[in-house]
Amino acid sequence: MNPVLLWFHQLGSPPVFDRFAARWAPWCHGIALAVMAVGLWQAFQVPADYQQGDSFRIFYIHVPSAMLSLSIFAVMAAYSAIALIWRIKLCEILAMACAPIGAAFTVITLVTGSIWGKPMWGTWWDWDPRLTTELILLFLYLGVIGLYNAIDDRRTAARAAGFLAIVGVALLPVIKYSVVWWNSLHQGQTISLFGESKMDASMALPFWLMFVGVQFWFAGSLLVRARADNLRREAGKDWVARLVAQP
Repeated sequence: MNPVLLWFHQLGSPPVFDRFAARWAPWCHGIALAVMAVGLWQAFQVPADYQQGDSFRIFYIHVPSAMLSLSIFAVMAAYSAIALIWRIKLCEILAMACAPIGAAFTVITLVTGSIWGKPMWGTWWDWDPRLTTELILLFLYLGVIGLYNAIDDRRTAARAAGFLAIVGVALLPVIKYSVVWWNSLHQGQTISLFGESKMDASMALPFWLMFVGVQFWFAGSLLVRARADNLRREAGKDWVARLVAQP
C-alpha cells in the first residue's frame, strides 16, 4: 500500500488519532497565536484607508473569519459525505467537530461586520443579501449542532446532522456571489486567493498573516474537539483506561 494511504488508514484508528491530535493540536494553536500576533501588529502599522479611515482595520479580523466560516462548512460537508458513503467513524467525528468552530467564526463575522457597518452604513444591521445569507449560515451551523445533540446514538446522530450539512452546502455559493447577483450595500470582493486583489500590496501582508493564522487555529481547534469526542465514544476501552491512568 502507498505509504501516504497507509498513514491515513492508520490514522482512522482511535488510539492513533488520539496520539496524533494530542501531539499536533498545541503546535497548531501556538503557530496560530504567533502568526496572528504579528498580523495584528502589522495591521496597525499600515496607513489608514483613504475612504474608510482607521475603521477599515477591522477588515483584518472580519474577512479571514468570513472566509473561514464558509470553508469550514465545506469541510464539514465533505467529511459528512465521506462518512455517509464509506462509514468512516473518524470522519463523522471530524465533521461534527467542525460545527461549533464554524459557528464561532460565523458569529465573529457577523459581529465584526456590524461594528464595521455602523460607521460605513450608519446602522448596525441591514437585511443586505450578504449579511442575511451569512446569518442563515449561522442557523445551519446551529441546526447541525442541535440535531447532533438531539439523538442519543452518536453514529445515527452524526449521519443525520451530516446529511443536513451536505444539503446546506448549497448556500455557500449564494453567500459568495450575493454581492454580484443582488444590489448590495456590502462591498465587492477585495482579496482574491487566485486572482488579482484590489487591495494595495502594502496593506495585504497583515491580511495574509491573519488568514494563515486562523487556518492554523481552526486546525488546532478541530483536533482538540475531535479528540475529546473520540475519547467520549471510546470510553471503557482498554487504551482509554491506560491513557487515564498515566501520571
